[in-house]
Amino acid sequence: MKRFKDSLFLLGSAALIMASCAKSSTSTSLVGNWIKRSELDGVARTEAVAFTIGNLAYISTGYDGTNRLVDTWAYDATSNSWSQKADFAGTGRNSAVAFSIGDSVAYVTTGYDGYNNLKDTWKYSAATNSWVSKAAFAGTGRYDAIAFSISNYGYVASGFDGNYTKDFWQYNPASDTWTQKPSWGGSKRSQAVAFVYNNKAYVCTGVNNGQTVNDFWSFDPSVTSGSPWTQLRDIANTSSDTYDDDYTDIVRMNAIAFVMGNKAYITTGENGGYISKTWEYDFASDLWARKTDYERSARSGAVAFSVQGRGFVGSGKNSTYVYDDFDEFKPNDPYNAND
Repeated sequence: MKRFKDSLFLLGSAALIMASCAKSSTSTSLVGNWIKRSELDGVARTEAVAFTIGNLAYISTGYDGTNRLVDTWAYDATSNSWSQKADFAGTGRNSAVAFSIGDSVAYVTTGYDGYNNLKDTWKYSAATNSWVSKAAFAGTGRYDAIAFSISNYGYVASGFDGNYTKDFWQYNPASDTWTQKPSWGGSKRSQAVAFVYNNKAYVCTGVNNGQTVNDFWSFDPSVTSGSPWTQLRDIANTSSDTYDDDYTDIVRMNAIAFVMGNKAYITTGENGGYISKTWEYDFASDLWARKTDYERSARSGAVAFSVQGRGFVGSGKNSTYVYDDFDEFKPNDPYNAND
C-alpha cells in the first residue's frame, strides 16, 4: 500500500483541480486575504518539511517530481527573501516531519526516500548552520506522520509504515532519547495535521484505511493522571446541533495547519479532489468558521509556518504542477483581488 508515493496519493482528477491562479469567486463573500510573497529560490517541491527558529522560517527536503531533495532554505518575512542554508545531511526524502525546540535548533525525522520508510533523526543548528545525526526515531520507519514541540520536548505520532499508525513518541533532546507515550483514543491516521497553542497540541484530519477521518483531539502534557488526550468536537456535521451544519470540506488529507494569535487555520489538501477551502479554529469555543479560500492553485503536500506572528503557505503539488509559490494569509483583512 502507498508504495505509489511517487504519484503522491493523487485521488482527484484534473477536472477537479483549481488550476488557475485567479482568486475564487467564493472568496468575495468571505473574510481574509492571501497576499503573494517571494517564491522559494530553490526548485519547486512537494512533501517538504518546514520549521521556525527565531525570526526565520526554514523549508527543507521534499520531492520535485523526479528527485528527493536535501537543499534547505531560510525565509526572512521582514525582507520577504530567501537564503540558502546547509544541505540536509541525511538521505533525500519526502513526507518527513520536523519540530523546533527553543530558539536555536530543529529536528527532522522519518520520511520516504523512494525505497525505504525512514526513521533517522537529524538536528539542525541555526547558530552553526550545520546538521548532526541524533538518536533514530524509536517507532517504526514511516512517512506522513505528524510532529510538534511543547516546552523542551518534541513529539512524533501516526503516519504510514505499511499500515496506518497512531503510536505517540516523545523526544528528549537533553538525553537524546525517545519514549513512547499514550496516544489519543480515536482513529489511526496518516497525512494528518498538528498545531500547538498555549502548550497544548491539537491533531485532526488525515486518512485511515483509505477513508478520511473526522475526529479531533487535544494533548496536554501537564496532565499526569489519566489520559493527557481530550476529544473535541468532530470536524464534520456529525451532531444533532446546528453549530456544525455548515462544516463542509474541513475533513481532508495532506493539508497544512498553522496558528496565528488565538486562532488556527487549515487549508489545502485533498478529499476526492484538491481543496482550497480555508477554515479558522477558535480555541476558546472549539468551533470552526470558514475563511477566504486559498487563492492560488488547489494542491496537497504544501507546507505552512508562522513566523513573526504571520502565517505563510506554499509549495505542494497537484496532478498538473509542482509549486514553489508562497502566500501570506491575513485572516481579518477584506478580500482584495489585486494582490
